[in-house]
Amino acid sequence: MIVAVPRETYPGERRVALIPASITPLAKTAFEVWIESGAGEAAGIPDRLYADKGGRIVADRRELFSSADVILQVRAAGANPQAGRHDLELLEQDQVLIAMCDPLGEPGACRETARRGTTLFSLELMPRITRAQSMDVLSSMATVAGYRAVLLAADALPKMFPMMMTAAGTISPAKVFIMGVGVAGLQAIATARRLGAVVSANDIRPAVKEQVESLGAKFVQLELDTAAAEDKGGYAREMDEQFLNRQRELISITVAESDVVITTAAVPGKKAPTLLTAEMVSGMSPGAVIVDLAAERGGNCELTRPGRTVVENGVTILGPLNVPSDIPYHASQMFAKNITTFLLHLAKQGRIELDPDDEIRRETLIALGGRVVNPRVCELLGIEPPAAADDSPPAEVEEEKTSDDEYPLAKENDK
Repeated sequence: MIVAVPRETYPGERRVALIPASITPLAKTAFEVWIESGAGEAAGIPDRLYADKGGRIVADRRELFSSADVILQVRAAGANPQAGRHDLELLEQDQVLIAMCDPLGEPGACRETARRGTTLFSLELMPRITRAQSMDVLSSMATVAGYRAVLLAADALPKMFPMMMTAAGTISPAKVFIMGVGVAGLQAIATARRLGAVVSANDIRPAVKEQVESLGAKFVQLELDTAAAEDKGGYAREMDEQFLNRQRELISITVAESDVVITTAAVPGKKAPTLLTAEMVSGMSPGAVIVDLAAERGGNCELTRPGRTVVENGVTILGPLNVPSDIPYHASQMFAKNITTFLLHLAKQGRIELDPDDEIRRETLIALGGRVVNPRVCELLGIEPPAAADDSPPAEVEEEKTSDDEYPLAKENDK
């Protein structure tokens, strides 16, 4: 079977779905890897490195798509709303497409892909279970984003992060506050601590307190009812406005005392909750910096402008987009490991096997046989999911569930 890796077309996207080291394990499973010419250049990976590992370099994108049995992308249509539509025309019946496609935010694109007869798997819907950890692209990319957010803040802050004892006097350490202790938040804590900042963090899930403190940060405890803050898959739930208002009241003092605030709260398929109001920003000291990692979903700060830097009352508010792409080499390395592991999980002797009893396959499968089959996406589209006889989920598999906070930080730091 031919596995094809097209060059990414999303504006500013510098990652690539596979790196040269990924070719060897795929070749052992009887996959032949074709790479579109220039696919890895933005990540610092020239064509010759793919060729050296046995990859075939293809200059014609249409030829690449028409020859492929499996297509691997970072962003397919949905996660690439404009340019991704051109690839829809190149998809063929019975091909397998594995990518991020924002199924909960742009379900219409999934329906268009289904109409092509393409079997679609969405990496964003990878279940948070123990055996899927090595396939979890959201955790990998959040690790990169959390690290990068601290660097952006350090660059914009008119202070140094660490405490210094100098002949010119003592320099006090910067105070960094992390809002949201998921994978990105944990990595932001670790990175800010390495740079010497005094770090505090909060989350609506009190269970993460131990993780925060294990990294040397202070956990800001909020006396809130957080029982419904997390869904069964380990993702944050959307909270009501009354809850958010109370949360803002409790953290306003910590925000006012902080030199840097990094926000990471996002709910899959939903607008990001507003955690920082304009009033809270006005209470911060001039020169303070806010890095809003939820900018792509509307932002956690009321004043965030996606893709722009805003200065309000002397406070700099950064709304970066597609943050993992800012570090494309290692982001591609991590993404490639995740997607390769997932493909090898689906494949037996070089053939894709759609085992209906496999929870990983069941949760990530979006389209099959010309129709959308994922119940969550069907609900968003207002259509009936497949009949029970066609593609019904089996009885719940007894397996340890993990949240996005429980494993990825140490795991990704080992890579």
